[in-house]
Amino acid sequence: MWRGLYTAATGMISEQKRTDVIANNIANAATTGYKRDLTIHKEFHEMLIKRVNDFEEGGTVGLSVAPFNSLAELGTSREDVTQIKGFNADPFHRPNIGRLGLGDYIDEIAVNYEQGALESTGNTFDLAIVGDGFFAVQTPDGVRYTRNGAFFKNNEGYLQDIRGYNLLDVQGNPIRIPANVRDSQISITGNGTITVPGNALVVNPVTNRLETAGNQNNRQVLGQIQFVEFGNRLATQKQGDNLYYVVADNEGNDPQAQPVGQNIQARIMNPNAQPRPATGEILQGSLEKSNTAIVSEMVELIHNHRLYEANAKAVLTQDSALDKAVNTVGNLNA
Repeated sequence: MWRGLYTAATGMISEQKRTDVIANNIANAATTGYKRDLTIHKEFHEMLIKRVNDFEEGGTVGLSVAPFNSLAELGTSREDVTQIKGFNADPFHRPNIGRLGLGDYIDEIAVNYEQGALESTGNTFDLAIVGDGFFAVQTPDGVRYTRNGAFFKNNEGYLQDIRGYNLLDVQGNPIRIPANVRDSQISITGNGTITVPGNALVVNPVTNRLETAGNQNNRQVLGQIQFVEFGNRLATQKQGDNLYYVVADNEGNDPQAQPVGQNIQARIMNPNAQPRPATGEILQGSLEKSNTAIVSEMVELIHNHRLYEANAKAVLTQDSALDKAVNTVGNLNA
């Protein structure tokens, strides 16, 4: 009974966590560049159930099959009181009980990187990613990565996201748009190269702003957006706010400093944690929508609710049986 109680309870805990994941997906259905999460369930190791009277050989404990060949020779019969609903202490008949499952748990919350639908906006600094890749932005916690390409130009000319984090170039510096360049004159190619009019870039000594100089009919490279990808999906994890951070080892943790005088085994570094040029493509004037499908998520939510109810009923059934065993069967005066 206790095993059944715990097994059903683990199912309820797993479905509760799965509900939280589905709810988060639904809440971010309109978030630009959001990638839906998936819960990966894993079963606890099964137990092989075997009766205490199931001997490997016939006869009584400690004896082989010979000289007993039947129940009569053992001095018992099939009407023995040890027989209950087909299960008996017959050493010549070992019923197949099988295995007992011990429930499941959430092994991983994985990210589904399936491509989201593209929406054309016509805005110069709206950038959609087609294929694999991330934009790099500078946050107070360090460099973080995102698929949200809704950028804008602030008052000082820096390209930032909605939270004010600067978009970085391949050198790790913030990207600053020249003050005398109109947004319509800015072109961003598929690999993130930004071109503007002119032959040179100068700093205006009065405004301390970057400006273009020379023939405005020519085109020059302003910089290149840091557009990267990683070796596999396990190299990055969600931080929140549609941002991802790099996992520095295979266990999903940052490397710890080695304390002086202690023999601590170094963590196995993740070989795919280093960013590399993305194989995807940047599309200017568009945004990638969330890959969450509301209808599918609602169906999953209903299915998850039914599984939770089934486990809850199993807990109540086990609790009722346990109550009866303790208070009724175990009561000698009953």
